[in-house]
Amino acid sequence: MNTGSDEPGEVIVAADKARADRQESGQTGRETGGGLGSRAPEFIKARRLLHLSWQVGVFVVGLAVVGAGIVMLPLPGPGWVVIFGGMAIWATEFVWAQLVLRWTKRKVTEVAQRALDPKVRRRNITLTVVGLAIVAVLVGIYMWKFGLVMPWKIKNQ
Repeated sequence: MNTGSDEPGEVIVAADKARADRQESGQTGRETGGGLGSRAPEFIKARRLLHLSWQVGVFVVGLAVVGAGIVMLPLPGPGWVVIFGGMAIWATEFVWAQLVLRWTKRKVTEVAQRALDPKVRRRNITLTVVGLAIVAVLVGIYMWKFGLVMPWKIKNQ
């Protein structure tokens, strides 16, 4: 990697200086979008056993929320929203969950931008109109053949 200098520690010094500048201005890594890792209070992080129990608690609560979301997928309820809520709980403590959430946010943003593209919107509207026309034709054929009788009430076939 060419940093434009022969000094080996220049990049590290620059990163430390940037971190110190953010702390002086009151910004944390979370506000700037770069902070990965535990967001537990400092007094909890200072004690290993307390931090480990904190992580277990966060994992159990996140697991319960994700489990509730999975149950809500086939049942009535906002399943995916609850699952992502559980992932957000996990992301307060675990780097892997933070990375999964970043990836998910990036993909959702990309899909939303594509959906707002005029070509894609025209295609979606066209497909919807064609689908509705096909359904209308099928309902018309059914009504022409059987009338207003529902299929479970047909006696003579």
